[in-house]
Amino acid sequence: MSHQETIQNLKQYVEQHIIGQETLVDRMLIALLADGHLLVEGAPGLAKTKAIKVLSDGIESNFHRIQFTPDLLPADLTGTEVYRPQDGTFAFQQGPLFHNLILADEINRAPAKVQSALLEAMAERQITVGKVTYKLPQLFMVMATQNPIEQEGTYPLPEAQLDRFLMHVTIDYPEAAAEKAILALARDEARNGISEKEQPLQKVTQQSLFASRQEVLELYMADNLEEYLVHMVLATRNPGAYGDDLAQWSLYGASPRATIALDRCARAHAWLARRDYVDPDDIQSIAFDVLRHRIILSYEAEAEGVTPDIFIRELISRIAVP
Repeated sequence: MSHQETIQNLKQYVEQHIIGQETLVDRMLIALLADGHLLVEGAPGLAKTKAIKVLSDGIESNFHRIQFTPDLLPADLTGTEVYRPQDGTFAFQQGPLFHNLILADEINRAPAKVQSALLEAMAERQITVGKVTYKLPQLFMVMATQNPIEQEGTYPLPEAQLDRFLMHVTIDYPEAAAEKAILALARDEARNGISEKEQPLQKVTQQSLFASRQEVLELYMADNLEEYLVHMVLATRNPGAYGDDLAQWSLYGASPRATIALDRCARAHAWLARRDYVDPDDIQSIAFDVLRHRIILSYEAEAEGVTPDIFIRELISRIAVP
């Protein structure tokens, strides 16, 4: 079985349990293949927590959920030095960040000092406690969730941390047909308990996942398409080249980290579609999730009801496609 077939089987397994959230499932796999982290925003009850748990069940990995609360401390994430009275020494006790797949549930409910504890882990795949630096597992992915409805008692994520998320995915309620399928699945699970589909036939090994990442990186992208990708990110910093109205909407554009993210996500998007090349649709489809959290709009834009998605959509419509 090829690595691509292995990942497709993983996708089918996740979609058996997560119904009506095709975009979320697709973006989780893209983040996994692009070796990045995911910020998911959606109303309660949309299977955000269940999705990452089901994904971890399909991979040879360990999973840990962290419930972010206002009284959480940085050491609750990274770990801490524990005194050993028997020999008078200190031993480091690893925190939950040393797992492969991390769910940072309601990440914006913890203060900035706790959120900042994730910065080094997400960017450099290591944490430093005291004078010692500890490497995190090679397979390491953070999926953070936010609730867009209830904002009381929350702390906005710093721009530096937002930029470390590969994508910011927004999800909505499922359609009627999907809701009916969810009802049937919930009824079946309540009637029969743990079903035969609870575990995949064969879990994806980490070696297979790393090999899939290499195939994604080696996917062909034409030179003119690579220039198109770069111009799309540059346009967020200098939108005036595409219209005076866009210049008034933007305060800050996306960083070079966005260029790297857009490249890797577009390649993963094409790879999941079973193509051996990247086309403009791959870039345009993934651009919203890669750029929406990296753009800061002006007060004029907010007053006019302009959202990052509207801004990105205008850019895409005005940049010439090769």
